[in-house]
Amino acid sequence: MGYRTIVAILDSEHNARPISDFAAALGRQFSAHVVGLHAETLATIPLIAPMEIPDPTAVEALQKAAQAESTRIEDIFRTRMEPEGLSYEFRRYVSSAGYGSDSVLECVRASDLIIAYQTDERTGADNSASLETLLFESGRPLLLVPHVMMEAQPIRRALIAWNGSKEATRAAFDALPFLKSVESVEIFSVDPPGMPRQAPELAGTDLAAALSRHGIHVNLRTEENCQIPTAAAIENRLTEEGVDLLVMGGYGNSRWWEMLFGGVTRSVLESMTAVTLLSR
Repeated sequence: MGYRTIVAILDSEHNARPISDFAAALGRQFSAHVVGLHAETLATIPLIAPMEIPDPTAVEALQKAAQAESTRIEDIFRTRMEPEGLSYEFRRYVSSAGYGSDSVLECVRASDLIIAYQTDERTGADNSASLETLLFESGRPLLLVPHVMMEAQPIRRALIAWNGSKEATRAAFDALPFLKSVESVEIFSVDPPGMPRQAPELAGTDLAAALSRHGIHVNLRTEENCQIPTAAAIENRLTEEGVDLLVMGGYGNSRWWEMLFGGVTRSVLESMTAVTLLSR
């Protein structure tokens, strides 16, 4: 079992280099076919006052700028892929819906894993709406790379943030190819809720047993009566154990990013230091 088709979301020139680098590393590790995907969003048509008619000169300039950026992103991706001898392709989609277009979703739904870049407010580009769409609409696991990580790093230690939910369950099993290849896996629970038939100290035991049948050795750790927010407890654990991969569910019912993940997941993602696999 592995990730045989990986889609790398190349949403900007700034993101294209680290995401291409990470996709190449995973392509080698899993002998995967890598799809570099860029969605070119049609710009809002500028209007000329007072008649408010389209400004053809401005429209043409915007289109040329977007096409030029797409070309540069494709060059970055191909330059990174070609020396690796990997199976790969570049796909460019042009629509008003961006990463929410039917063509994009059709592509990502046929993948095993999606790789994207964490929103980096320092660049002035906000890709949170695209990440929301990919998580909610793709039906596939989303691997987020921290914006502080400019080069691919080996994944040796993994932590599963566990609360017994269906989202956390899906994430744990979506992460199986990673979990089978790392040196250590920890199931980490904070004040485990919603398990009336199980004592808190037994949280995650069934999941650990299931993973062990896949040949994965798992450690369990539970924080009871935690005096700090759950997100902070997870972040502390990532630092203490030098975790390279965080596995967790993406929670929430709202379609707006501000409420997408719920407080815990959102807080972790805002300050993420480890590559994070999310499933919905």
